[in-house]
Amino acid sequence: MRTERPEPILPARNIDETRAFYVRLGFVPWFRGRWEYEIVSRGNLVIHFFPRPGLIPSDNDTSCYWRVKDADKLYSEFLGLGLASEGIPRVTAPENKLWGMREFALVDPSGNLIRVGHDLGNAYIPADS
Repeated sequence: MRTERPEPILPARNIDETRAFYVRLGFVPWFRGRWEYEIVSRGNLVIHFFPRPGLIPSDNDTSCYWRVKDADKLYSEFLGLGLASEGIPRVTAPENKLWGMREFALVDPSGNLIRVGHDLGNAYIPADS
């Protein structure tokens, strides 16, 4: 039985292009439906994709968050694949955030924003501070 976890469902301008991008990042396709629905996974990270052929990547405001053990390690791995730091797709450098996370951003070919981070062990800042 699989671990209980959320699995985001994101739009893909082109399912084949999206699959190839995530395979390059080390994901494994494990469902390809006859309706062009796709699921890829890498360890406990699982993403579903549905076709959105008219999607304009620069207008896409879809996002999700991956909490990982080591954001710096994953960033280095993605950077080593030659991903750009600007444009679409892209990966941005990790930063320490005020809310106690170390994060970087990944934008896929469809413009989906994926924030990736690990807990710094700092206390979260209360909302009323």
